[in-house]
Amino acid sequence: MNTQYIPFRGFDPWSEVIRKQRQMPHWTQAGATYFVTFRLGDSIPVHLQRRWLHEREIWMNWHPEPWSAEVDAEYRARFTEKMEFWLDAGHGDCHLKRPEIRRQLFKHVFHFDGESYDLDACVIMPNHVHLLIKPRDGHDLFNILGGIKGTSARTCNRLLGRTGTTLWMGDSYNRIVRDGEELLAFRDYIRQNPIKAKLREDEFTLVMNDVLTLEP
Repeated sequence: MNTQYIPFRGFDPWSEVIRKQRQMPHWTQAGATYFVTFRLGDSIPVHLQRRWLHEREIWMNWHPEPWSAEVDAEYRARFTEKMEFWLDAGHGDCHLKRPEIRRQLFKHVFHFDGESYDLDACVIMPNHVHLLIKPRDGHDLFNILGGIKGTSARTCNRLLGRTGTTLWMGDSYNRIVRDGEELLAFRDYIRQNPIKAKLREDEFTLVMNDVLTLEP
């Protein structure tokens, strides 16, 4: 794991933002730090996922980007927090409760930490993963996540005795961390997530590196 301390830089409204539209919108910016969530394929029941996507599509049509801080907060309250609530409810087979599965996933998540990215915090929950991650110069967030998810899927499916089965949902949630206050809030969210979900110590893996430093 990386122990080098890295200056944190928040969202820069004057720098270029690259917008990609998959199942969910994704904003990326050079030098940014991201709060990322990716989850197992069965972590949200299909009927809830469809309803969420339908409601979100209607809301997005009425709220074109760019968003003000107030609209951004409304989006998080309506959609991000609802998704987090469903994830913490423990739907699906929750394969990540198994220590041997988490150990292998941990290796993949941290394999290039300190080389192509810096991980500030990570929690592996029973059916999803949260990261605070800063890609290094020249490295793309989606390539990093694709590598983690692709290699871990092969390893974990082998341990589960499965072939031809999708482990992860194809899309991930990522949010640019806006400022130091939000960085601390996301750290606290990751730290508190297992407590909030009432998990035993053998049902999750939590790493708080806190390698991103705020300017005095």
